[in-house]
Amino acid sequence: MSKQLLIAGGGIGGMAAALATARAGWQVQVLERASALAEVGAGIQLGPNVTRVLHAWGLGQALAAVAAFPERLSVRDALSGAELGALPLGARMQTRYGAPYVTIHRADLLNLLHAAAVAQPGVQIHLGQTLARHEPAEAAQASGAGAMPGVAVHTESGQTLQAAALVGADGVWSRVRAQLLHDGPPRVSGHLAWRTLLRQAALPAALRSQHVTAWLGPRLHAVQYPVRQGEWLNLVVITEGAPPADLAGWDHYANTAELARHLAPLCAPLRDLAAAAPQARVNEHAWRLWPLCDRPPLSGPGQQAQGRVALLGDAAHPMRPYLAQGAGMAIEDAAELGRCLAGAGPADDVPARLHAYANARWARCARVQARAIRNGQLFHATGPVRLGRDAAMRALGARVLDVPWLYSGGPAA
Repeated sequence: MSKQLLIAGGGIGGMAAALATARAGWQVQVLERASALAEVGAGIQLGPNVTRVLHAWGLGQALAAVAAFPERLSVRDALSGAELGALPLGARMQTRYGAPYVTIHRADLLNLLHAAAVAQPGVQIHLGQTLARHEPAEAAQASGAGAMPGVAVHTESGQTLQAAALVGADGVWSRVRAQLLHDGPPRVSGHLAWRTLLRQAALPAALRSQHVTAWLGPRLHAVQYPVRQGEWLNLVVITEGAPPADLAGWDHYANTAELARHLAPLCAPLRDLAAAAPQARVNEHAWRLWPLCDRPPLSGPGQQAQGRVALLGDAAHPMRPYLAQGAGMAIEDAAELGRCLAGAGPADDVPARLHAYANARWARCARVQARAIRNGQLFHATGPVRLGRDAAMRALGARVLDVPWLYSGGPAA
């Protein structure tokens, strides 16, 4: 019973954790509150630090079957359209870092992780199960729930499950974190992400692209890149402003006029791409909007694990998307968790192993969080800061855009 693990959350981080820990010899139960596994339509970028892990897990072929492999990252002025700098991807990333740079639909990444996880012996996925609270198993035993050293999880449906450890992979609004750290809700960043997915075949030829392009403008920026082996184009526009009071009841169609207002001063290619969304859209709604929330960078390992409870991904270190590493850090977390739990012995050994996991991860994740915040400030810069940013990018190009400490780092899978 000492190698039973509970994971709250069946998203990308939770599935990666299930796969990594099952590979390390653990019996894993994943509790996912949704009745079906799904990711709202959006794309993500995976740097070589992340694809290196996926390849080590034997997922290279599955990744190649659904992802896109852009050859170039271009950074452009959103007002004039002029290129400010570029970074070769493709073969350069493979040669320099030993793994490719990939762009992929979130649902495709979740599906391949899920397929790999459930193929492992001892992995169970429980859908429609929401964690209500957790406590030491000894407390549950005292209340008549049965005997087992470790942690007990109580679900909203009235079930009680026990295991040697609990991993909170339940996202930015994590219930596991709320009970473990009592540090309040995440902070609202003041940035809004407008997302759409477009069928490239439905776009005018001049608007189609197989590259990553970042458009930098005053107090906003946009990023586009291919997914689904290049058949679709992911576009996100990030603006500044207050989020709607009730996002769940917000009419996305009615508020596209607000997005159009932000885009009005921008260059024609970017405006034209956004204007093509209603005709080329993949999803029912041309645009979906998310208010971006995060937390301050981690300040120590105790924010990522305490006792028999560990946090992973957005539950531990929610970050702004300006380094394209949110999912990446969750996958790195999972790989390190599996490494630390491999060969675990008696139940008493588990808290030390979770502490080793947190100690190995927190500083790197904090650095990524801080760099993402800084990038957002530079992306949205105005005045002299914007002029200096553009001059540096024109002069240094790839040396500014490459991130060797990030792409060459990470855990051994």
